[in-house]
Formats: sequence, C-alpha cells, structure tokens
Amino acid sequence: MKYELPALGYDFAALEPHIDAQTMQIHHGKHHQAYVNNLNAALEKHPEITMPLEQMLHDLSAVPEDIRGAVRNNGGGHYNHAFFWKIMAPGGSNQPVGELKTAIDAMGGLESLKEKVNAAGVGRFGSGWAWLIVKDGALSVVSTANQDTPLELGAKAILGVDVWEHAYYLKYQNLRPKYLEAWWNVVNWDVLEANYKSAK
Repeated sequence: MKYELPALGYDFAALEPHIDAQTMQIHHGKHHQAYVNNLNAALEKHPEITMPLEQMLHDLSAVPEDIRGAVRNNGGGHYNHAFFWKIMAPGGSNQPVGELKTAIDAMGGLESLKEKVNAAGVGRFGSGWAWLIVKDGALSVVSTANQDTPLELGAKAILGVDVWEHAYYLKYQNLRPKYLEAWWNVVNWDVLEANYKSAK
C-alpha cells in the first residue's frame, strides 16, 4: 500500500494573514511530504501489510516491530496533517454550528473551548498537537506528543492544531500562544460539524 501527499485544496496564501504562505508551502510540501515518503519506505519492507493506516495507528501492536516506530511517527504525521489541512479553509462557518455547537455550549461555550485547547497546546512540552476529541460519546480536550494521534486513545478527532515549531515559527517565532490565538481565525466549523456527526 502506497500513500500520497494529499492536495491542499486551497492556495498557500489563502489563510493569510493568520498563517503565512511560506509556512504553508514548507509545512505541506516539505514536512508532510517527508512523512509520506518515510511511511512508504517503511511499508515497503512489509508488502504483506494490507490494513489501512487508521487501523495501524489504532493498534500499533499489530504493526511489525521493526517498522512500528516509523509507522507511529511518519504514519501519524501523515494522518495528523491530512486531517489538519481539511479543518482549515477559507470560507465556511467561522462559528460552531449544529450539533457541535450544542455540545460545545454544554462544555461552557466557545471561549471556554478555545482556552482549553490553547492551554493544551501551550502546555505541550516540545512538539505535538492539541485536540478536541470524541471518546465514548463525550467531547474532551487532550494533547498528544510528537505525531501521536487520537486513534491511539481509541478516540475520534473533531479538531486538531499542530504545535510543532514548523507550523508557526516563520511568522510567530517562539510565540506559540500568539499562533494559537490567531489559528482560530482559519477554522472551518462546517467541517468540524461533519467530523462531529461522523465521530458520534
């Protein structure tokens, strides 16, 4: 099974001024492409593997030990980034909608959610992600290290924000909180509503 870099679906400059075009170009075309290349190189060692990536990441113990680390890191990087590009887009609703809005309101509202996600992102030592997930039917905010995914937690992602330095350093330098604050301006809540309905 061979994986490919997914198309971004919008121009590199489409998320300006919140995320700059140069960051998007490098992040998508260099960093994500490297995860895809390294994942494919690892899987070439085991052509007998037919399970989809989501299944491998959900149950890493089923992946041969000699490539388990590569699948976790590079497969996770591919999965996380493919998800990340989809939830950011020009257009679409800029506020929670539908069933997700109701669920977020029950958690304390949008501002409370932003505070929790931002705190998870800022509090992640080193590199990783902050997520809004559904697990056992309930919404919660978690953080994962490196390219670990919510799939390893038995959860489905609704929202995920990359807090690796390559996601923000060109524009925000070491100011991760400033990046996280700005990032909410590029979230497409219509996509998140679809994610929530699918996760339930």
